[in-house]
Amino acid sequence: MPRVTFTANLQRHLDVPSLEVAGGSVADVLAAVFEARPQLRSYIVDDQGRLRRHVNVFVNSRMIADRKTLGDAVGPDDEVFVFPAVSGG
Repeated sequence: MPRVTFTANLQRHLDVPSLEVAGGSVADVLAAVFEARPQLRSYIVDDQGRLRRHVNVFVNSRMIADRKTLGDAVGPDDEVFVFPAVSGG
C-alpha cells in the first residue's frame, strides 16, 4: 500500500503520523487519509476537494500535475509526501 507522509510543520498542529492506505490515485489516497484523520481535510483541500494553494503533494520525487481532481496515479509501493508551505521572515 502507498505510504503517506506529512511534513513536521503540519505535525506541530495535528497528530499526523505516516499512514499506509489503499488507493490508485492521489485522490483515492487522500480520501483514505481523511477517513482515518478527518481533521486533516481542511488543511489539505478546499471545500471542492482541490489542493489548497499553499499545499504541494509529491508522489515519490515527482510533484503531482493534477491539483484539481488529484488524478495522478499512485502505485502500491509509492510514497506520497504532503508539504504545506511555510512562509515568514
